[in-house]
Amino acid sequence: MLWIAIGLGALALILIIWFIGIYNALVRLKNQCNNAWSQIDVQLKRRHDLIPNLMETVKGYMQHERELMEQITKYRSQAMNAQGVGDISQAEGLLSGALGRLMIAVENYPDLKANQNFLALQEELTSTENKVSFARQAYNDAAMFFNNKIEMFPSNIIAGMFSFKQREFFEVEDATEREVPKVSF
Repeated sequence: MLWIAIGLGALALILIIWFIGIYNALVRLKNQCNNAWSQIDVQLKRRHDLIPNLMETVKGYMQHERELMEQITKYRSQAMNAQGVGDISQAEGLLSGALGRLMIAVENYPDLKANQNFLALQEELTSTENKVSFARQAYNDAAMFFNNKIEMFPSNIIAGMFSFKQREFFEVEDATEREVPKVSF
């Protein structure tokens, strides 16, 4: 009788330790997702802060591109006010597309391309875009690990008990980034 009680006690202790281990792993992965998302948020804020300076620099040179500049301003505002990964992803995709069109339009303005302020802002924006891309990949990796843990047995039982929800991926929504470039000789 004593051996049965000891055996049941040991089994209960093993189950409790197993339960705690899975719960802690889920919390760790959730926190990694939150950290990765905050890295994206920092880079997007940096990007949003650069855009007004860029717009002010190009405004004097590009009077004929007023519609494009208004679009950038509108998309920046939408991106700054977007909530949730999906909405932010879509808004940032529109903003990226408009900024890409601006950089193409700059080719028609040699004086602007030679402007030191513009060149510095362009370099800073390019650097920020690279950081956003790296942060997006890190977030998506963290979200994938978290989502896998939530879906896999037996951790899916504990995830369901404590309402752990899957994370949405931060995907590029701008169609121009998905198009294959046309090359002709």
